[in-house]
Amino acid sequence: MTAIVVKKEGPAGVTPTPTVGSHVNNYWRRVRGGDIGALPAVVMLVALAVGFSIARPSFFTAGNLANLFTQGAAVTLIAMGLVFVLLLGEIDLSAGFASGVCAAILANVVTVLGYPWYVAVLSAVVTGVVIGTVLGLLVAKVGIPSFVVTLAGFLAFQGVVLTLMDEGANIAVRDDVLVAIANRNLSPVLGWSLAAVAVAGYAAVQLLRHRNRAARGLLTDPIAVVAARIAGLAVILGVAVYVLNLERSRNVLVVSLKGVPIVVPIIAILLVVWTFVLQRTSYGRHIYAVGGNAEAARRAGINVDRIRISVFIICSSMAAIGGIVAASRANSVDPNTGGSNVLLYAVGAAVIGGTSLFGGKGRVLDAVLGGAVVAVIDNGMGLMGYSSGVKFVVTGVVLLAAATIDALSRRRAAATGTR
Repeated sequence: MTAIVVKKEGPAGVTPTPTVGSHVNNYWRRVRGGDIGALPAVVMLVALAVGFSIARPSFFTAGNLANLFTQGAAVTLIAMGLVFVLLLGEIDLSAGFASGVCAAILANVVTVLGYPWYVAVLSAVVTGVVIGTVLGLLVAKVGIPSFVVTLAGFLAFQGVVLTLMDEGANIAVRDDVLVAIANRNLSPVLGWSLAAVAVAGYAAVQLLRHRNRAARGLLTDPIAVVAARIAGLAVILGVAVYVLNLERSRNVLVVSLKGVPIVVPIIAILLVVWTFVLQRTSYGRHIYAVGGNAEAARRAGINVDRIRISVFIICSSMAAIGGIVAASRANSVDPNTGGSNVLLYAVGAAVIGGTSLFGGKGRVLDAVLGGAVVAVIDNGMGLMGYSSGVKFVVTGVVLLAAATIDALSRRRAAATGTR
């Protein structure tokens, strides 16, 4: 959430120089006041990764790490769209099967009708936009609660998928470009290059922000903290790229399998774009304003209905992209695409990552962190031989814990006056 920054000056009218100690104290004060952000998700992710690595050393291997990225990609992409809806305190129960409808359109256009891959992708995304527009209009203009509208969509879209799939037939997706999205890898050199670009870009943004705030006399984070963030990202990306660039093929003579999965930079680009939209544009500030208090936002001149419609469009469009990735990973589309536990995992990913169900609080990064938690639980427990039932129970408990932490942190924030 965009915070209001207040300029503070020392006794002589000079902005005090921040220190690492004061930064840590301020952060701890915010946490104690209920502003915990994505801290629980990060702690859960680290704890789960360490626990599964100890229980099953095969968990932290190049092959399994690559599988984790592709396994959770579709759910993460859908969750990224759901964050926008949840920020308004709304819900979209149709996102899972909306992704299935878009995937079915993709498969029909590229396989049955024989059009190029880019026409199929465009058709799927446009379908997502149309779905989101209809849902948004019903919620914003007609006044039907989003729970009811999207529940109806959840039921109706199942029928649409069945109709598009000829009442149960599977449609193969064999286009090389589409299949590559979730099944091919970048070259090792390209993987390192993209990691270097990402670190350099992040460093430029952080340092430029620090310089601009200092020039205007605003409080800034200590330069040591800024450097630590940049170094932290560099280490994380460096380790990930190094591990993913290791040979994963069991028979190198037949096929070589190494490199960062193509779907990873796709998620990273969308993360950067939507983070910029939410945190650096007036549109993003309007979303937070409407989610915090819709009536106050309306009185401030914000077109609340337009914001509501737009977030449903974004949600369904991201569901379409998630459906494309799911079709790529399976090399086909079937009547269950987007069904089963996809919606539950996507909503769970957004909430586990730190996005509030009450609206006004959340980031797109929450969906990525929560998606990683869900993928790690599903993958790690699978390696340990647990059944699907146990996976569902554990994921449900984690989701309940995340929602409980959110409710308690909001109560704490209200009590301390930090919200």
